[in-house]
Amino acid sequence: MRNMRYTAILITIVLLVLTSAACADQNVKIKNIAKIEGARSNQLFGYGLVIGLDGTGDTQQALFTAQSVANMLQKFGITVPADKLKVKNVAAVIVTADLPPFVRPGSKIDINVSSLGDCKSLQGGTLLQTPLQAANGQVYAVAQGSISTGGFTAGTEGTKVTKNHTTVGRIPNGAIIEQAVPTTLTDGDSIHILLNNPEFTTAVRVAQAVNDKLGVGSARALDAATIEVQARSQDVIGLIAEVGELSVVEAAIAKVIVNERTGTVVIGSDVKLSPVALTHGSLSIEVATETQVSQPNPLSKTGSTEVVENTTVEAREEGHRMVNLQPGTTLGELVRAMNELKVTPRDVVAILQALKQAGALHAELEIL
Repeated sequence: MRNMRYTAILITIVLLVLTSAACADQNVKIKNIAKIEGARSNQLFGYGLVIGLDGTGDTQQALFTAQSVANMLQKFGITVPADKLKVKNVAAVIVTADLPPFVRPGSKIDINVSSLGDCKSLQGGTLLQTPLQAANGQVYAVAQGSISTGGFTAGTEGTKVTKNHTTVGRIPNGAIIEQAVPTTLTDGDSIHILLNNPEFTTAVRVAQAVNDKLGVGSARALDAATIEVQARSQDVIGLIAEVGELSVVEAAIAKVIVNERTGTVVIGSDVKLSPVALTHGSLSIEVATETQVSQPNPLSKTGSTEVVENTTVEAREEGHRMVNLQPGTTLGELVRAMNELKVTPRDVVAILQALKQAGALHAELEIL
């Protein structure tokens, strides 16, 4: 079973490698690897109250929740001291949202609702009208609605069952846009294409593809991320649509991405290794405790029954195995070497880090 798990992990790595290698030389549309400067989203946030909770709201320790309820009631002509309120059915929350470009007043966007106090669950709650503002302090949307947590909490403190994270919820189409954000796509003479993954070769290829379509001098790469395209006509939207449909070959980047928490390893097709010797060994220490009962002699008038614990310690160290990687070693040889060593995902992370530290891994190593 253990070897099957190792094999499944390494097969996953190989499939990711083969998929990456197969896709490295395929054409992609410019609109799928880049965006237009000025067409950006904006972050919104606001402070609000969630009501209708089944006793899972904030306790009296969250003073701001009781004060917020008192302030809300004050607007309706009801005056109640904040220190006299028990708000177990109410929770203070922070509401966040991304305002996409080009949305107009009246459009709706999704919002996220996160508990701010010591609320146990937002399940079944309703968010009261909450203004959402941007970094400039202006309100761009108003949120309200029933919260979906995607989980539940049931039972008491002694026997409680919880599924997923119930102090964070979402409201699809929960906010209405009140005002649009001005968007400028051109400076009058040109538009700027911004690559999602800056790379000099890709930038040059994008500029060349635009020049082949619109004529020499229509575009030029300003840096690894920016391509300037001349706006020679008044139809800027048509120009952006036409450029976005052009295809280019995106340059492959030698990169290894490792998620140490989940054991996921993604290795790019252009990863190369220098000559290096790789060894792997492990030490296993097992501590076992056996409980026994010691009885006194049947004819003895003294003594009592005692519980005795016998502890044994056993140490096992697997033999070291060494694999030599020759010049020009490809990713296939690296995966086969790891398979030969029967490494776990955690060991893969350690090996990749050691190879990078030794200067033998010619790729960018990113650990999540």
